[in-house]
Amino acid sequence: MEIIAINALTDNYIWVIKEANGAIVVDPGEAQPVLDFLTEHQLPLTAVLITHHHDDHTGGVKELLSNYPDAPVYGPVEVEGMTYIVADGQQFEINQHQFKVKKTAGHTAEHISFLMDDQHLFCGDALFSAGCGRVFTQDYQAQYDALKYFESLADEVKVYAGHEYTLTNLRFAKSMEPDNLVLQSALQLVEQLRSDNLKTLPSTIGLERDINLLMMAPNLESFIELRKARDNF
Repeated sequence: MEIIAINALTDNYIWVIKEANGAIVVDPGEAQPVLDFLTEHQLPLTAVLITHHHDDHTGGVKELLSNYPDAPVYGPVEVEGMTYIVADGQQFEINQHQFKVKKTAGHTAEHISFLMDDQHLFCGDALFSAGCGRVFTQDYQAQYDALKYFESLADEVKVYAGHEYTLTNLRFAKSMEPDNLVLQSALQLVEQLRSDNLKTLPSTIGLERDINLLMMAPNLESFIELRKARDNF
């Protein structure tokens, strides 16, 4: 099993769980890059996982299903056309992989994340490396609770976020804590990765404990203050 990021749109990642007999695709914002990948590797589409309703995470579903009509789609109630609507606390299995569903709302009202085999977190826009998604719902409590869930996971859990926002997030974090040596070091590394056109994901929960000021906010008020500052950065 291999987990691969496909670049999509401007800064999206479509995550592909690639196996010998097929591929599970997470948040296909567009279809063509996925179709090209499947053709190149001569793999069928096993299933699609959707974290939330935004077009840059769902835009490719219809075309993928026109090519692979038997592929099931798992997603939250806010997304139309799901084969299986999944909700907080549910579990399901695909190709002997166990997926746990956690509601991680705030960015959208019904945003969910998928924890695969207790090791791989597909979190859409609920968690980014060194940040989190904008709280479009204005439900800051829900987003804060989602971040506390992420914080509760094991250090070694890998984080597969939906966007390449790490560089901007770390620049923001450094502006808030200019003397933080860990942030300075992380920023230097990410600047080098991005200058070489390399991905900064997946991250890990352990790394996020060190560099994600939003996830580690000590209380709701601190989180709201940080999130609003990030909105205006």
